[in-house]
Amino acid sequence: MTEEIRNKLYELSEEKYREFNQKLLPGVEHVLGVRLPILRKLAKEIAKDDFRVYLAEAQAQITRDSIHEEIMVQGLVIGYAKMEQEEYRKCLDEFVPKITNWSVCDSCVTGFKFMRKDPDYWFDYLKTYRDSKEEFEIRFMVVAMMNHFVDEEHIQEILSICNEIRHEGYYAKMAVAWALQVCYVKFPKKTRKLLENNSMDDFTHNKAIQKIRESYQVSREEKEELGRLKRIHVC
Repeated sequence: MTEEIRNKLYELSEEKYREFNQKLLPGVEHVLGVRLPILRKLAKEIAKDDFRVYLAEAQAQITRDSIHEEIMVQGLVIGYAKMEQEEYRKCLDEFVPKITNWSVCDSCVTGFKFMRKDPDYWFDYLKTYRDSKEEFEIRFMVVAMMNHFVDEEHIQEILSICNEIRHEGYYAKMAVAWALQVCYVKFPKKTRKLLENNSMDDFTHNKAIQKIRESYQVSREEKEELGRLKRIHVC
C-alpha cells in the first residue's frame, strides 16, 4: 500500500513547486513537490479506507530519511483516522521521531484534534517530550500544546514549560516564540507577566515579543508597551 501511495505522490508532484518548497526546507533532501491540500486529500482517503494496513506498512517502511511527502502523509493519516487512545499513542511514539522539519511537524500536529477529547491524558503525554534532546520533538510538544491546549486549565503550565525549555535548536526556539504569541492573544495578562520576568534566552524572548507585536489581534498601545520589554545588548 505504501508503494502505491508513493507512486501517486510522484504523479502528483510539480517540479516548480518542488523547487519552491525545497527553499523553505533547508537540509531536507527528498522533496517531490506535492501541495499540502493534495496531501490532505490523499490522507483523508486513506483514513476512510483500511488505514491500519497502511499505518502498519508505513511504520515498517517509512523512516526519517524517506521522501518528505511520504512522512507527511503518514502523520496526516494519524490525525484523520478514528482510533482508540492507546492506538493513537503507539502511532505517535513511532511517528514523532521521524519529524525532521517544521513543515511535517506543524502540518500534522494541527490535525491531532483527538487530543482535545481527553486533554488530561494527552497533555501529560506531550510533557514526556519536555526534556528531549531532539529539536523537533520539542517543537512537536510546543506546537501541539499551542494548537490544542491554550485554555484556562493549561495556560499557566504551558507558560512555565515555555520558560523552562533550554534547547538550542532554532526551530525549537521559534516554536516557543510562536506559542507565546498565541498565549498572549488569549491570555494577555498572564503571558505579559512571563515576558516581564522570565529565564528564556534573549533570542527566544525577543522573538516572542516580535511575533506578538506582528499580530493583528494586539492593540497598538500594547505593542508599544511590549517593545520596551525587548532585550538590547550593547557590545
